[in-house]
Formats: sequence, structure tokens, C-alpha cells
Amino acid sequence: MLKTDRLAPLVGLAALAGALALLPARAAAPASEVYELDFDLIRGIAQATIVDQIDIPNIADWQEFWRFMQDALHAESVEDLADAYPGVQRALSYLQAMPEAKASVAWLRQRQDYCDVARQALALYPSVSKPAKQSAPPVGKIRLAPPRAPVAAPPAPHILQKRNAYLRSQDTWLKKLRGRLKPDDAANVIPQLKHVFAAEGVPPEWAWLAEVESSLNAQARSPVGAAGLFQFMPATAQRFGLSLAPQDERLAPAKSARAAAKYLRVLYGRFGSWPLVLAAYNAGEGRVSRALQKKSATTFDQIVDDLAVETQMYVPKVCATIKLREGVVAAELPPPKPAK
Repeated sequence: MLKTDRLAPLVGLAALAGALALLPARAAAPASEVYELDFDLIRGIAQATIVDQIDIPNIADWQEFWRFMQDALHAESVEDLADAYPGVQRALSYLQAMPEAKASVAWLRQRQDYCDVARQALALYPSVSKPAKQSAPPVGKIRLAPPRAPVAAPPAPHILQKRNAYLRSQDTWLKKLRGRLKPDDAANVIPQLKHVFAAEGVPPEWAWLAEVESSLNAQARSPVGAAGLFQFMPATAQRFGLSLAPQDERLAPAKSARAAAKYLRVLYGRFGSWPLVLAAYNAGEGRVSRALQKKSATTFDQIVDDLAVETQMYVPKVCATIKLREGVVAAELPPPKPAK
């Protein structure tokens, strides 16, 4: 058994391993090779006898965790997101120990909100039947992703309706976010972003979208390659004029804000309402268009059942954030105007 005073360097080691596993791989080599080389390097600079005496998440653990998170965010299962909450807490505890992992922390902390609200919904409106007991991980094993649970029977319709209403309610998100301090750089960053949005003819209040996407961390990155204040994927960034090399302009606040404002204007021109714009920003234009066509619908509320559970919560979360930060109803903001 290790003494407490010997654990600190190992926490840093685990955090570094986690940061490397969560950050996008370098283009010079396949991801798996980079992960293996980096983790071997970490182990090489540590005392092997110490590392071997404690079980910390390794690269495979982090990759399993990330795959589970992606599946949970993009699916329609509230249960999976709720199950992910403990692992997200553990992951953040490792990553927050390393300053080099701030970009990953900024991304993951915002997604923790979805896991927490999903957990609250299940606690408030549990299924009538008890869920199947999950197998516990081996003793001493630190696991970030939860064990795969058996497929449970769907809850009764009235329970499902109450859960969905809770997840999608702006009041739920106002309560969740009320009292949350603005990100540290908000006083400097938000006025700059608002100036860019206004110049592009987009209501400047939408600058707060960056808080929900990245915690206002311009260096934020997701494990699948989204980056910057507004979490642009490479293809979308290039579509709106951002270069990825020799410097990644997604990480430049003013340039990424201009691209985000242009994207919001395009989405509004296509969908005609701010809730649908937010849904498309999160889920993709194609998925929202297909859902609208499938149901001959014209509003977000009419297609919300066909969207991923993350998107179902993303729209009210963004609207609640703007309500708290600006005191306005986001859905009632005026349409974009021509750029100046």
C-alpha cells in the first residue's frame, strides 16, 4: 500500500495519461500508435515500481470512456448519460490535476451537465420496475466508463413523458445554472465576441454560445477533433473560412466568432427559428432537416423526440444561459441582418 504523500505524483501521471488519451492525435501517426508511444514515455519517466503499485486508468480505459461518452451523447438513452456521471467526475478529478489538460477539462465540464441532469431525471421519475443489477468492476479497478448494463424495458409512457419534460425544460436548466459564476475570461472575451457578432448582423447575445460549447476556453478541444470557443469540426471550420494550417484559426477568438456568426446566419436562413438553429448547430443540419421532413414539422418541439438526448438538453441549456447572462428570451431574439 502506498502512503498518501506518494500519491500526488501518480495523480499527475494519471492526469497526463488522460489528457493525452482525450486530446486529438497528432497527424504524423495513427492515433493508436501515438497513444502507445506517449503512454510508454509517461511510464518511462516515472518509477516503474511506484506505477505498478497503484491501478490508474490507462490509455485503453480512457478510450473506452470516450467511446461510451460519444455513444451516450449521440443516442437517445437518458440512462446511459446518467450512468456516465460518476466516470465523468473521476475523469475530471484526474484531468484537473494537470494544467496541460485545461483544454479537455473545458470541454468535458460542459458535458458533465447533461449527465447530471439525466441523473436527476431518473431519480425524480424512476421506472416502476427496478433496473437490472450491474456487474461490479474488479476490486481496486478504477473504471471511467460504466459496465454495459443489460437492456432494460422502457419506462411506462407517463414516466417517460415526465422525464422528457424535465430534461427539455428551460426552468430545469435555469435552476441548474443559476448561481454559476461566469468563466474567468468572460469580462474580456464576451465583449470582443459580441462586437464580431454585431458586425456580422447576428444578435450579440448569441456570443454566450461559446460558454456552453467551451467554457469560454479558446483552446478547448474535444476528443473527436472539434476545437475552439465554438467547437468547430475541421470541415465546418473550412466551410466558413477558417484555416487549419499552418495555424489553427479555430483557436483564434475573433476569427472563430466570425465563422460562428456566419454559420448561425446560414442556419437561421435555412430553418427560420432560433431553437431549430441551435438543434442544427449541435446535431447537424442533415439530422434536423430529416426530422422536419419526416414529421412535416416546422418547430423544434415537433421533432425533439427524434433528436439525440444531448440535443434535447442543449437547446434549453443555451437558452437558459442567455437568459441568465443577458436577461432576454433567446427564442425571441430578432433574425440576423446583413453583415456590415
